Amino acid sequence: MKALLQRVRSAKVEVDGACVGSIEQGLLVFLGLEKEDSEEAVTKLCARMMAYRIFADDEGRMNKSVADINGGVLLVSQFTLAADTNKGLRPGFSTAAEPVRAEALYEFALKEMRRMHGNVACGRFGADMQISLLNDGPVTFLLEA
Repeated sequence: MKALLQRVRSAKVEVDGACVGSIEQGLLVFLGLEKEDSEEAVTKLCARMMAYRIFADDEGRMNKSVADINGGVLLVSQFTLAADTNKGLRPGFSTAAEPVRAEALYEFALKEMRRMHGNVACGRFGADMQISLLNDGPVTFLLEA
């Protein structure tokens, strides 16, 4: 499982021209689910994301989490993060979770994040989504479980 975290001033996701999720300051999280991922791993990664200190404290140091600043979280499923890019010129997706399993894990991750933090929005699993964001920094981290 891979989670690409971007610190944002704002972000939104649209499907067919309609906004389905948006946040102000916080984290835009792209979640790539792989075959071996489990609910236990999802719970651990969600807790890590919520506690990951990438927001500035009063001294300008990255010492605060999204929970500390009461920021928003926008969770977007992105199976391309699970791609095998080690050889050739075209990504392979044999390591990605099957769609039914990936959707169940994505919904579980969404439930877990909402349990841990109230301000959570989401994209639509499997949809053609357009993401707009104002990256803050830029600050981007890849977490793997």
